[in-house]
Amino acid sequence: MWPVPGFLLVNPRAGNRQPSAEELVSEASARGVETHVLQEGEDAAELARAAQADVLGMAGGDGSIGPIADVAVDRSLPLVVVPFGTRNHFARDIGLDRNDPIAALDAFAGGHERTIDIGRVGGRLFLNNVSFGLYARLVHRRERHRRRRDAFARLRALWLAARERHPEPVILNGNPLNARLVLIANNAYELDVFNIGERERLDEGRLHAYVAEGWWPRTWHERAADEFRMGAPGRRVRAAVDGEPVVLDSPVELRVEPGALRVLVPPERE
Repeated sequence: MWPVPGFLLVNPRAGNRQPSAEELVSEASARGVETHVLQEGEDAAELARAAQADVLGMAGGDGSIGPIADVAVDRSLPLVVVPFGTRNHFARDIGLDRNDPIAALDAFAGGHERTIDIGRVGGRLFLNNVSFGLYARLVHRRERHRRRRDAFARLRALWLAARERHPEPVILNGNPLNARLVLIANNAYELDVFNIGERERLDEGRLHAYVAEGWWPRTWHERAADEFRMGAPGRRVRAAVDGEPVVLDSPVELRVEPGALRVLVPPERE
């Protein structure tokens, strides 16, 4: 079989938005792109590895894109990102209109290629950031309440996390911190304490650690490096990787891989 021009995976559960998954598939097919709508229980990364394509694409949110980006790096293929989730921070930072997923499909046909950095946490790829402390606990609790179909999952998780005056300790590069939040970012962000802003660039080749101290943090303390180490031996640490809850063996190494990912964006986004 000859490679097809592009292969697009669509996560219909990534967000509650327009267009529908069916409309997105129709638009992609009209552009000659092979599509597959993910079904419950399917492994998107396995499907991407098996695809006979010159370009891989993912329509979903930040958590959906990471595993496909990892396959694209491993296979030395470019990636097309279609913003189809709730927040789509990565799509925003590569210059896409988060409100126009269909326009992002034009990257399959003569898109402009950008080479950008990725991060690794314990071998797992991240595109945006890895959080520890208050926000990570919020994400884990929100996920548990979602499974219980709690309509107020995010607010309930925030309230439960914020009332903990003695959270589990945060240890960065072997040093215990009096910190409520630690965010390790792939390139530099503009941040308020509970608001993740934009990144001006994705090719700096550096990780940035943002530390918010105190019981109710108000400011970030920033440091930059090629790698960081979180946690201490004999512990497991809760984290959120691009907004997805994970539990990691500790200590865990975080590092940057400069220029590892090729991303295609529509020609008009140059």
